[in-house]
Amino acid sequence: MDQHRTRPPQRRPRPPQSPLRPRGTVAGAAAVYRVPAPTGRRVPPVVLTLRRFPNPRLTGLGAGLFAAATMFVIGCLDQLLFDGEPLVYGVLFLPVSALTALWVRTADLVTAPISVPIAFAVGTFPISGGTSGIGGQTMAVVTALAVQAGWLYGGTLVAGVIASVRKVRQMGRRQRARDAAAARGVSAGAGAKAGARTGAKAGTGGASAVARRG
Repeated sequence: MDQHRTRPPQRRPRPPQSPLRPRGTVAGAAAVYRVPAPTGRRVPPVVLTLRRFPNPRLTGLGAGLFAAATMFVIGCLDQLLFDGEPLVYGVLFLPVSALTALWVRTADLVTAPISVPIAFAVGTFPISGGTSGIGGQTMAVVTALAVQAGWLYGGTLVAGVIASVRKVRQMGRRQRARDAAAARGVSAGAGAKAGARTGAKAGTGGASAVARRG
């Protein structure tokens, strides 16, 4: 009799199961790979606003011309719009003095407190109200400078303080650079001495070995 051949039942392969992890493992991994948030020093918005302004570096002559031209334009506008009001002219003189001291280059900082009073005198020509003639105009300018001496001294003081602060900061940066260069030189010298000693020891050892072989 023919026997029916029966095929053995095929088993389907089961997908590999990942080993069970304890509950604390995921939390521990998350705690390990958690990147701390950067904690940087927050810059005030006023400082950010000031950094957006232009920051040119003018020579002493350029800073003087900038201050004189600006004050002359301010004097003309004051005479045209406010009938030569001294208060408006004096108030606007202060920021011009500050900008002159900020924009002059470091090598010409001493010129800032000198060029600012000259610019103030140039700007008083339109608002002095002098009569025709050189003598009358000169007397009017001298009178205006005497009347507005407070604003003149104030603007000169602002320029002098800003120039002094910038000079002190420059001297501090130079001193720190010198200290860093001196520290690098000392470390380099110590490394060179250590290398020379090591080479001398190696040479002495090689000479002694040759002498022993001989």
